[in-house]
Amino acid sequence: MKNDIHDLGLVLDSRVRLVVIESWEELRVLEAIATLAIKRSQTWYTWNQVEGLQRLGFGPALDAEGDLSDPEAALEHVRRQREPALYVFCDLHPFMHSSKLVRLLKMIAMEPAEQAPTLLLVSHELALPAELRRLAARIHLSMPSDEQLAAIIREEAARWTERNQGRRVRTDSRTLEQVVRNLRGVTHEEARLLARKLIVDDGAITQEDLPVLNRAKFSLLDMQGVLSFEQDTARFAEVGGLARFKRWLADRQAAFSGADSADVPRGVLLAGVQGSGKSLAARAVAGLWGLPLLRLDFAALYNKYIGETEKNLREALAMADAMAPCVLWIDEIEKGVAEDGSDNGVSRRVQGTLLTWMAERRSRVFLVATANDVMQLPPELIRKGRLDELFFVDLPQAAVREDIFRIHLASRGFAVDRFDLPSLAAASEGFSGAEIEQAVVAAVYSAAARQEDVINEHVLEALNETSPLSVVMAERIQSLRSWARERAVMAD
Repeated sequence: MKNDIHDLGLVLDSRVRLVVIESWEELRVLEAIATLAIKRSQTWYTWNQVEGLQRLGFGPALDAEGDLSDPEAALEHVRRQREPALYVFCDLHPFMHSSKLVRLLKMIAMEPAEQAPTLLLVSHELALPAELRRLAARIHLSMPSDEQLAAIIREEAARWTERNQGRRVRTDSRTLEQVVRNLRGVTHEEARLLARKLIVDDGAITQEDLPVLNRAKFSLLDMQGVLSFEQDTARFAEVGGLARFKRWLADRQAAFSGADSADVPRGVLLAGVQGSGKSLAARAVAGLWGLPLLRLDFAALYNKYIGETEKNLREALAMADAMAPCVLWIDEIEKGVAEDGSDNGVSRRVQGTLLTWMAERRSRVFLVATANDVMQLPPELIRKGRLDELFFVDLPQAAVREDIFRIHLASRGFAVDRFDLPSLAAASEGFSGAEIEQAVVAAVYSAAARQEDVINEHVLEALNETSPLSVVMAERIQSLRSWARERAVMAD
């Protein structure tokens, strides 16, 4: 709060007459303004459409005629004042379409007299018309620090203890640190609400609460599907093959998590054949490193309104920075950054925003991007410095196919030793991991229809009835594999 008051004081000292404060914490904003007004012995007034214009604190009484719940009448009153008072207008954004209202704001902002009021516009979001942007100053409230988040959790725990006959909230230091880390990026009041939800049910903060916390947080932040929290982070034991990629990650885990590491790993691009396990590997990175997994959806990112797509991307990347350390997964990245001459330059601007963030970020966000058609990607995206390495996930070899069969059969409760894995691996030459899984699923359906137990022959039959992508799209797959042979590191 002290920093927010200090920043607001500096803006007022610069004699800017129009100040925009975007925040979800209206009460906290009003508290900061009240503290500053009292400190400076300034009169201050507030306006909203329900209560109209009201004087708060000390100073001359409000002397005005007309309906001051009308925003234009209230602004006309402010424009005529000749005292250095603060006028705080809450939620003026629905009225910004009025040309008269915009003109009144401009006249207040351009007032040259030293004894003139200062207008502060407070809203969760406020886009100023072009004619006002250079006349206004913007202030953003600071987000709570880790120490403040921990203090909020302790305060909510103490309140729970008071209401429950002195019983103490159960937790441990490791879980508490993770909760604090996962609360980054929310406001003070949002952090208090989320902490209260964690505690109120059973008086405990445990590891089982972390997924609930992250789902509640992303629901609260309302990223409109652009950025989502992925709960299902796979274990690498569930990923067949990729031995070289696994070793690469293991070698860099300490450097990423170490507080004193100067060269923090930045990310990887996983290119390869469709269904080869790239998305599963991306999930497994978060599982291996024990980090939250965020998924950026380019399909939800694009908006028909000019500028909204880039804004959505900036907000999503800022959220990822706030969640650090974490893993950010961009699936099928080529669909979002490949240039398209028919989109009025949106894809080019999105590409520029993403490239700038990748090059300049200082947060511990490990980027895992996957691509089916790597040749559509711009070369500046995959250069070293923005990403650490380009891995190619090829069709699995025989030994890896055996592992994949073992994983999918065991996950469905079958005794793996009842199956001839070498024969299944031989029969699935050219199959991707996804196609192998679907063959197992088809065998389960077939056996159930015949009221039989699933055996080796059911799986072989499903394989024989399947035409893998390596056959259907043979030329395209071979071209992709030839491209990667000399340009990428084989993940297996």
